[in-house]
Amino acid sequence: MPTIQRETVVAAGAVNDNIFAGSAFEYARANAIVSLGAVASATGGFITIQAGPDVVLEESPPAILGTMPVIPDNFTYNFAMNAGDRLLLRFRNPTGGNLTIRATANITYV
Repeated sequence: MPTIQRETVVAAGAVNDNIFAGSAFEYARANAIVSLGAVASATGGFITIQAGPDVVLEESPPAILGTMPVIPDNFTYNFAMNAGDRLLLRFRNPTGGNLTIRATANITYV
């Protein structure tokens, strides 16, 4: 099962438009089912999830956790992707301090 796992610090007032950018699995090679977990180091940040043209999660606060997302507790986003779709996880930090976003995407090709 292809997996993307990232930990990224986003500066105060900044946006990371896709923490999965540059991954070998950022674009679906075939139709797929994705199970995604995303957590932040502290409150105040917002995530948006897209699979190609589909908005999976509009801007919402992620769960708070000091480790990578835990299976199954933090894998609350499960969705389908079509071949060629881009997996996008955007993180916006409007706070006055740096925040860390941690995310894991497990991809199952069907």
